[in-house]
Amino acid sequence: MNLNEYLNFISYTKTLEELWDAHCRQMAKYGFDRLLYGHTQYRTETSLGDPEDFVILTNHCNDYLDGFLHSGLYFHAPMLKWALEHEGAASWRMIQEMMSTGTMTEEERQVYEFNRSKGVTVGFTVSFNSVSMRSKGAISMASYGDQTQDDVDAIWEEHGDDILLMNNVAHLKILTLPYSAPNRALTKRQREALQWVGDGKTTQDIALLMGLTAATVEKHLRLAREALSVETTAQAVLKASLQNQMFVMEV
Repeated sequence: MNLNEYLNFISYTKTLEELWDAHCRQMAKYGFDRLLYGHTQYRTETSLGDPEDFVILTNHCNDYLDGFLHSGLYFHAPMLKWALEHEGAASWRMIQEMMSTGTMTEEERQVYEFNRSKGVTVGFTVSFNSVSMRSKGAISMASYGDQTQDDVDAIWEEHGDDILLMNNVAHLKILTLPYSAPNRALTKRQREALQWVGDGKTTQDIALLMGLTAATVEKHLRLAREALSVETTAQAVLKASLQNQMFVMEV
């Protein structure tokens, strides 16, 4: 797809699966064949929130994800640290410069060695504009194969504006689409009960509206709280809303 075709497709796609497949194929045309997108809405001064609540989209293999994401290496990644403090795009050349000048911490060096063992050494990182102090999104784009950082920097010099635009639009679209971590998706009944709570209805009101007993409504709300890993129904309404699981159109 050319730029206009890509933007038009992304504008109208209705699922993360469709969007991510198209985005991976589009970025591969520029030599970025391994992508890792992450977004959190639970950032604090000392944490990015529960990893189970992250929006994670990637085409890296499970072996890489186990080492980089699930083991917590990501928290010490130099490019993630850059992304948390900046917006825009940055070449991974800065990692090479950190190595040559000896300015890496021990934790950062461990991330570097792990990435090198997996062939993830050449690429770019895009850090997206944040809509609040608690939200942050970024994407790392790695180039496998024989390309050097010089090659990738040259590609960015020629096509960087278009690549950055496509990633920004994809990010904004992702923020509008339903997403739930594994095992945290709401059932239709749980979502409906939370929606009525969000509308200010009581348990008795909801029971009447849904044609259920009050006890069954309470059960759906309890299961929704458990699925979303929160303690109160108010928290469940907020988290479901942040994940775009509320008032979704069935596709």
